[in-house]
Amino acid sequence: VTDVAGFALRDRLKDLQFLTFAFSSEPRHLLHSLSPIPPLYPDSSPTMAPQPVLAPLFSLFLLFFLASSESHYQRGDPVMLYVNKVGPYHNPQETYHYYQLPVCSPDKIRHKSLTLGEVLDGDRMAESMYKIRFRENVEKEVLCEMQLSTERVERLRQAIEELYYFEFVVDDLPLRGFVGYMEESGFLPHSHKIGLWTHLDFHFEWNGDRIIYANVSVRDVKPTSLDDVRSPGVLSVTHTYSVRWSETTLERRGDRRGSRSEDDGFFPRTLEIHWLSIINSMVLVFLLVGFVVVILMRVLKNDLARYNLDEEASSSSSGDDFDQGDNGWKIIHTDVFRFPACRSLLCAVLGVGSQFLALGTGIIIMALLGMFSVHRHGAINSAAILLYALTCCVSGYVSSNFYRQIGGERWVWNILLTTSLFSAPFFLTWSVVNSVHWANGSTQALPATTILLLLTVWLLVGFPLTVIGGIFGKNRAGPFDAPCRTKNIAREIPPQPWYKSTLVHMTIGGFLPFSAISVELYYIFATVWGREQYTLYGILFFVFAILLSVGACISIALTYFQLSGEDYRWWWRSVLSAGSTGLFIFLYSVFYYSRRSNMSGVVQTVEFFGYSLLTGYVFFLMLGTISFFASLKFIRYIYVNLKMD
Repeated sequence: VTDVAGFALRDRLKDLQFLTFAFSSEPRHLLHSLSPIPPLYPDSSPTMAPQPVLAPLFSLFLLFFLASSESHYQRGDPVMLYVNKVGPYHNPQETYHYYQLPVCSPDKIRHKSLTLGEVLDGDRMAESMYKIRFRENVEKEVLCEMQLSTERVERLRQAIEELYYFEFVVDDLPLRGFVGYMEESGFLPHSHKIGLWTHLDFHFEWNGDRIIYANVSVRDVKPTSLDDVRSPGVLSVTHTYSVRWSETTLERRGDRRGSRSEDDGFFPRTLEIHWLSIINSMVLVFLLVGFVVVILMRVLKNDLARYNLDEEASSSSSGDDFDQGDNGWKIIHTDVFRFPACRSLLCAVLGVGSQFLALGTGIIIMALLGMFSVHRHGAINSAAILLYALTCCVSGYVSSNFYRQIGGERWVWNILLTTSLFSAPFFLTWSVVNSVHWANGSTQALPATTILLLLTVWLLVGFPLTVIGGIFGKNRAGPFDAPCRTKNIAREIPPQPWYKSTLVHMTIGGFLPFSAISVELYYIFATVWGREQYTLYGILFFVFAILLSVGACISIALTYFQLSGEDYRWWWRSVLSAGSTGLFIFLYSVFYYSRRSNMSGVVQTVEFFGYSLLTGYVFFLMLGTISFFASLKFIRYIYVNLKMD
């Protein structure tokens, strides 16, 4: 771990030494053939990106739970400011190392130790040249003087035109600002002015021995023009900074949120409690669920009464022709529990879907308990990896247990299929996305040792837990216990009208759950793919519960209508009906990209659509699982209450 001797962070770094990544301190050669901004040191040795060291495996599980503690200072103690990354403002996942720009940099770049979540988030923190001391103001201090060649000026112009912003970090508090200034005005004559911010004003607020707030601004500062440089001229630039400290009565970080004007924030803060939209969705959902439940129960009650009455009237005369005169869902009672094709794949879908249901519920509960903070970089990423590894036993247990119930014998193949059903598409998507980041020199590209660490976690934790869960599920599996006997010869299915086709059921079953979350989906996209900070976890939990409820109700209704048409192929149809919500979510992501965002470029586009496909796939697995088990429970209920020989 990088030694930050003399700073207050040293004690915390010692405590985290066995959990964090050791970073080398030499600049790394970055591939720049496709990079928007070439590296500052094209001839240096290839060690600039942080290189994590494989720690003991159990440290990964402790890593997330060690909260980043605030540092404590005495007056005059040095406060380390770390430079982190730069990138286009409208492309949140396209980030580069700060020192790739022609800016003031030390002779020897020393990186800060980072957690796994920070590395996954694209952070690459390095020590800066700013000399900041606790509660000591600084006015117009010279940082460095630079002679910018025409090539370097052109790289700065390109960055400013693409609205590059920078991110610094002080005591786990982010500070963000734009690299430069651009002004477009008029049509005839047209003016295009570009300037570089060469002076930064740092403002810190303290309470006792802690830093509560940090901000950087360029107010009342005139930018240095980059328009007058002509080849082969050289531009002389002097970078300066000021530091201002003020005392505050706030005790905790984040208490000042909402109490200051929006000018203090770099990213927009529009995620307010959107009660009106949520109430609108709630009313629509409750009306839908109530309509489905009331109508379905009345129809079902009439069906049961009619079928049971017919059975009592014909029991003495029907003899062997039990099915004569019957219609609707009763007539297929000898086929409705006929096991489907591709049983192993169906069970794998149910197992992985159950795993992601547990994973999503766990993430939301942890957020409700306050375990995620906007000041902890990559905390949710670390939690997701941790929970995914631990919940692999759920997928193995559910898949193997149900597979054995429906007569499956190749349980080893079933476990292998279960463990690769999500990991294989994820690895393929990640490989493409990571390769694009690596080719463009982005900090989002994971170092090789981080990849080995994650692969080791999956091989030593995730896969073994899947196998263990599968063994327990197989051994604890009982008989399927269908309430009706299944005949050896399948009944012929009558022709179905167009509105009972699979495509129509998928459209209805996918659109209704999607409509229940469409409002909240915008805010989630604005957080993941934008600059918002989502903290309304209570509303998120409520919407998640609504989504599952709507998916289950609409699945039961569609299954009933399918059985009423004497079509007993409900197994896969129930998965596809509500699972098609994932397709609607992906279509919404296309709409969001083209109409609601300003994202552009190959790097951001590949990442957005790659992970949007995975997101839709995950929702397909989750809602398909809920839909299937709700339909199975419903079918068992109606046939148990049906009187028959």
